[in-house]
This record gives sequence, C-alpha cells and structure tokens, in this order.
Amino acid sequence: MCGIVGAIGRRDITPVLLEGLRRLEYRGYDSAGIAIRDSSGHLQRIRSVGKVATLEARLEQATISGELGIAHTRWATHGMPAERNAHPHMSGEQIAVVHNGIIENHSELRQELEAAGYRFVSETDTEVIAHLLADALKQGGGLMVALKSAISRLRGAYALAVASPDDPDRVVVARVGSPLVIGIGKGEHFIASDVYALLPETNRFIFMEEGDMAEIGRDQVRIFDQQGSEIERPVRTSQLDRGATDKGPYEHYMLKEIFEQPAAIAETLEGRIHKGRLLDESFGHEAKALLDQTRQIHIIACGTSYHAGLVARYWFEEVGIPCSVEVASEYRYRKVVVPDGCLFVTITQSGETADTLAALRAAKTMGYIGSLVVCNVPESSLVRESDVAVMTRAGTEIGVASTKAFTTQLVALRLLVLAMGKRMGQTEKQQRQAIEELHALPRQVEVVLKLNDAIRNMAQAFRDKQDALFLGRGSFYPIAMEGALKLKEISYIHAEAYPAGELKHGPLALVDETMPVICALPDDPLLEKVLSNLQEVRARGGELFLFSDRNVKIELDKYQSLTLADIHPGTAPIVYTIPLQLLSYHVAVLKGTDVDQPRNLAKSVTVE
Repeated sequence: MCGIVGAIGRRDITPVLLEGLRRLEYRGYDSAGIAIRDSSGHLQRIRSVGKVATLEARLEQATISGELGIAHTRWATHGMPAERNAHPHMSGEQIAVVHNGIIENHSELRQELEAAGYRFVSETDTEVIAHLLADALKQGGGLMVALKSAISRLRGAYALAVASPDDPDRVVVARVGSPLVIGIGKGEHFIASDVYALLPETNRFIFMEEGDMAEIGRDQVRIFDQQGSEIERPVRTSQLDRGATDKGPYEHYMLKEIFEQPAAIAETLEGRIHKGRLLDESFGHEAKALLDQTRQIHIIACGTSYHAGLVARYWFEEVGIPCSVEVASEYRYRKVVVPDGCLFVTITQSGETADTLAALRAAKTMGYIGSLVVCNVPESSLVRESDVAVMTRAGTEIGVASTKAFTTQLVALRLLVLAMGKRMGQTEKQQRQAIEELHALPRQVEVVLKLNDAIRNMAQAFRDKQDALFLGRGSFYPIAMEGALKLKEISYIHAEAYPAGELKHGPLALVDETMPVICALPDDPLLEKVLSNLQEVRARGGELFLFSDRNVKIELDKYQSLTLADIHPGTAPIVYTIPLQLLSYHVAVLKGTDVDQPRNLAKSVTVE
C-alpha cells in the first residue's frame, strides 16, 4: 500500500527521501512524488507515474535540494494512476501533504471547499486535506493548530505528513488507522510508513499510537494524543538488518525469500523448544494463563494468512480444540456468536492489515478471553494491541507474493497447536513426535529446494496456459488454495483451487486437454481418494502436474511428477508449499511479469 517518507535536518535530505521511497517499493505503488522546501523558502514538487527511478531521473534534471521535505509512493484508490493524482498534494503554494489511507467523507468536504473557492486539480480524496489545511492556516495559529483543525473534519483512516514553505523548522504528522513511525537522529529526524524505509539512517524509532499527532523538528519531537495533551512515547531500537532488503545473487526478491525459508523456519523455532519440550514461556509471560483458559479458537486473517489459518484449523481440531477461520473483512460485518473460553487469534504478515486490525479492535468488546496475534513485524499495530504476540521471525519480506512469511506462520501455528495439545491430554510420545517433526523441518525444506531446476523445466508447460486448477484434500486443500493464489497473483494465470472430492460438483466441466491440474500427493489416509479423483481428470484429457511422496505409487497416464523425500505427516503441508511457490515463480518468469511487484497489488493492505 502507499508509502510515506519525510525528513528534516541540516543537510540536503533529497537523497534520504529517494532511498526511503526505493525501500518502500515492495509495498506496491503506481506513482511517486516529492516536495522539498528549498533554500529560498519555496516548496518544490516533482511527481511522476511509474517507478521511483522515473521520479529520480526527473529530480536529476530539476536539481532540487533542501533540508526539509516529504515524499510518497501512491497505490491508486480515488482517481486513476496519473501525475495529477500523485502525492504530494498542494493547496496553492501554502501547503504540501502526503497521505496513506482513505477519507470516507471526502465528497462532502470537496463540495464545501469548492463552494468556498478552492480549485481541485485531482480526483483524490487527499486533496481535500490540503485545502482544509490551507483554510485553517488562514485563521492563524501555525501548522500544528491547522493540522488539529483539519483532522477534526476527517472520517476514515489516515497517516499524514504536512510541510509548509512558511515553516522551515517542522513537519507535522498524524495517524488514525494507518501506521507511521518517527526515526530518531542527531540534529535530524525522519518519518516513514515503516522502519525499513529509514534503516540506512537510524535504528531508533518511535511508533505513533492511534490518534497521535506530532511536530518533527531537527532537535526535538513533540507528540500529542487525541485530546491534544503532550505525551511521551518510548524510543525503541529496531533489530532489523538494514541489509535485509538486498537481493544478493538472486534475480528476484521472491526467489531469494523462497530460498531463505530453511533459515527462517529454524529461527522461528529457536528458543521455543528445549530438550524435546515446548517452552510455553517463549510465547510471552501472559500466554500461559490465556492458553490455560482456551477451549475454542476463532482465527481471523486475510489473503495468504487466511490460508495459514485454514491449515491450522485441521491441526487444532486434531487435538480437540474447536476452531473457526474467517476472512477479516467478512467477520466485521455480521453478528458474531462468541462461545465461552474462546481465544481471538489474528494472523498477519505486516501487523498493519486494516481489516484484521479493525476486527481485533471490535473483538475487544465481544467477550473473548483474550487476543493472540501471529505476526512477522514486532513493532506493528497488531502486535502492540494484542494480549499475546507469537513472532514468526521470517525477517524482511519484500516480494508481494508471500513465501517465507507464510511458512513461518504455519510453523508458529504448529507450535500453538503443540501448546494446546498438551493441555488437551496429548501423550508425551505424541508431543515428542511432533517436536521431532519440527526439528527435521528446515532440513526437509532444504532438500525440496534442490528440485528448483526440475520445477523450472516443469514450468515450461505453463508458458501458454490461461487457466489452471489446483486440487487438495484435508489440510492440503488450503495448500492448494495458496498455490492457486501464488500462480494468479504473479503470473496472471487464472487459477482456482477445489477440494478434490468436489470435482464432480462442477469443476470437472472445466477440464479438457488444455487445462493443467496441479496436486500434492502426500502419503496420508486420503491418498487413495485423491488418486481416484485424478483418474477423473485424466478421463477428460486434463494434464496432471504432481508432487508426491516417494512411497506413493501413481498409476496414471500422461502426467508430470516430482518426488519429495519422506515427509513427516504433521509438517507435510509446510513442505509441500515449497514446490508450489517455485512453480509459480518460474511460470511468472517465463510469462515476463513483474514478479516482485505484480500489477494492482500491494504488500501491506492498510486500507479497506
């Protein structure tokens, strides 16, 4: 989703803003822009459609410099991708603003401002903020007073950064519903949508809370709460590696992140298992009491994280815990019945997903015993607002199509299942076996990654395909859903996933000799039923692409198959995810798509 960067210092901050924008490219965007207060006291603005590199080229021609500025990458919501709709937005020469989020009452505000004589040049909701600020400045009181006045009129979600040519000493910011961080420097300070943008400059951050406003000066940061009272927020030192956003020897971030999965899984397990025993304490000091009370679980998530929740439902129910899983955007808009002893669990990569965050806030009033989040970003809103956080430790994930964040979510959820299994009477032998499977998991993923070249060859068969069908049963149905999602989001091939047993109920009508059908074949109790379903596909001419355990005997004609080593049943859904990721990646490369930044998509969805 959109990205904000800002800085004030005693040097030219243009390179800082550009590097910040480059580091925010992974969020997804269609245009970029920058506004700098120059040495003559004017706001110089440059905007462009397309990549940050296009903006950089235009800046080189303009030779803009200054000690104060704001910048933005935009993902289109109101108004098509066009230079007039790119941020920063200005009201005359008085004010410049960048904005993440959506202003729900922008239409009525626009009519009011047009009636007052303000001229609009874009179709965005953001431009109303610029004119509200300009109108408030006419009343006197300075930039912070104007910000307070403007945001009192707004309904919706926003992170805002505002600069004025008449104020050389501060940038003012505010957040409601969209994340914003303040980077702490010496004689300079920074703002951004997330810490990755600022890691080259600092590793010390203040995370703005819901409703906060702030004045960002060279030597001082002042923060105000929703009531306007000045408050202190803690300065946190980030442990994130500033080099984590480099691709290294890989052609794409996605491929790099696929190959980082053994290490990411091992890191997620680190410190949570000791001498063959799960350490509940590793989930945090409040986790034990919360898990002791848990009798049912509601999982809420979006996208890939939703698929992780669907896998976890099978696992939780195997140990006797009733579990439901729901898409966050649907959960919020119906009357939910909360049973006794129910734990509210969210799954999120970024910790800023708007629908998931709103669902958590609503759940706090609904009678749950507490909330737990599985997340990859320790400083995120969902982590701060949940009772317990189980961190996935995947490290920075840049590719929009999630890979290592997904598999580490599954690992974290498997650990939670272990914790609940112990409470539900699992034997020591069952616990020990599950722990041994987790210990073996990083090595099993390493072995599967050696199939990369073979999967690249398999991908050739998809070069001219327009559709694909993924099948699975049991916990492998959500893995099929994840495989279909990966293929469609980065290769733009229309892909659907179905439970294999549902073929006769409609999807079989789609199968002919042009339809590739992809299926994982673990050696599990449902194997024979899945093989029967695949016979139905072959009888209609469909071509099969199979990933199977080496103990599986396939008696079919016309199929391509790759064999995995013996895979432990408890962690098999995690392992079989890897070849589906690689297949999608290599198909996308053959198709010539933008693998890391697929069209129309954003890494972190911070608006509804």
